[in-house]
Amino acid sequence: MAKKPKAEVHDAEQGASGVRAVDRAIAILQCFTPDQPAMSVIEIQKRVGLSRPTLYRLLQTLAQRDLIQAEGDPQRFRLSHGVMKLAHVWLNGLEVVAIARPVVEGLREATGETAALFREQDDRGICILECESRHVLSISRGVGHSLSLIQGSTGKAMLAFMDPKRQGALLASIAKSADRARLEDALSFARRNGYATSHGEIFAGAVAVSAPCFDHRGEVVGSVGLYGPSARIDERKLLEYSKLVREAGRQISVLLGYQDGAPIA
Repeated sequence: MAKKPKAEVHDAEQGASGVRAVDRAIAILQCFTPDQPAMSVIEIQKRVGLSRPTLYRLLQTLAQRDLIQAEGDPQRFRLSHGVMKLAHVWLNGLEVVAIARPVVEGLREATGETAALFREQDDRGICILECESRHVLSISRGVGHSLSLIQGSTGKAMLAFMDPKRQGALLASIAKSADRARLEDALSFARRNGYATSHGEIFAGAVAVSAPCFDHRGEVVGSVGLYGPSARIDERKLLEYSKLVREAGRQISVLLGYQDGAPIA
């Protein structure tokens, strides 16, 4: 078998070395967490398993690119503003409907019921994506349909996790104290369990269950829900579907940059 020319072998070795360096640099960036945003060289070394000289070279390169910064005495390292720039580029490129569509479609396929994604805007919930049930008897609200956040499971799933001041203002708009008390109970249930339900609030004979969606700042920005006729969705089914919508809400939140309950930027 013919041997490879020395120049070709050298290029291949350099290429492999370059890939390893990139992989190691990424490992360094990923070792910082919300719980430990600043670390010493020894702490970083324990996490990435590199020799001290190699680690220092990579830290220096990352610092030159404004991805890492050193501070204090003794010296500690943390992520720098270059990481924020990358995050903003990614966030500005997000197309919510496009990234959430597979999750919402999967929810419809798993249950056979209509699945939808809602966005919070001006104290209302607006349907921005709907995958309609294929059953003859089905419930559909349609893309563009909107309603107050004090109505339906999709609205309550958002309202329950909203800023307390805005939430209080919406609750204060309810004239009857009995209606307000019922809604407050429903919101408490949603916060405890991670989902909201409704029975006949929007359409007579309809049942719905929804879970919140959070963005990269940890703020509720929408909800994902299922709805269908009560003739098909009993309490057992509702409990089963609640687990599916909570998982769908978690998946969409992760796609929007929400990580382990902490904002990324």
